[in-house]
Amino acid sequence: MITPYLMFNRECGEAFSMYQKAFDGEMVSIQKYGDMPPNPEFPVAESDKDLVLHAQLKLTDSGLIYGSDGHRSTEGSPKVSISVELDSEGRAKKAWDILKDGGSVYMELQPTFFSKLHGSLQDKYGVTWMFTVN
Repeated sequence: MITPYLMFNRECGEAFSMYQKAFDGEMVSIQKYGDMPPNPEFPVAESDKDLVLHAQLKLTDSGLIYGSDGHRSTEGSPKVSISVELDSEGRAKKAWDILKDGGSVYMELQPTFFSKLHGSLQDKYGVTWMFTVN
């Protein structure tokens, strides 16, 4: 599945509330940074615990958007990323290796508390990709 992923800087919750109201949408799920298990390699400041880690909003019968408050500056970068959800680690690693060649890795493709693998990168053409293997 391929889904638009909107990246925000401390305003995802507010924006998704507006989108929900505009489309009479259904908030499928919303996770905050404070919901994450503690991880010394990824500490979360107290002031960031209410920020959105991942939100899913159903706008129409078949249309979803995802969003989050990122940890990198979104100034000068696109607010939209392409979120690719795959069911094969091999398929994800192949695509990852091709797209990262000449690009920039934001988060290495690695196991997380919410998926078998997750990572994000910007390809050499400036397109941001988020990979998730369930």
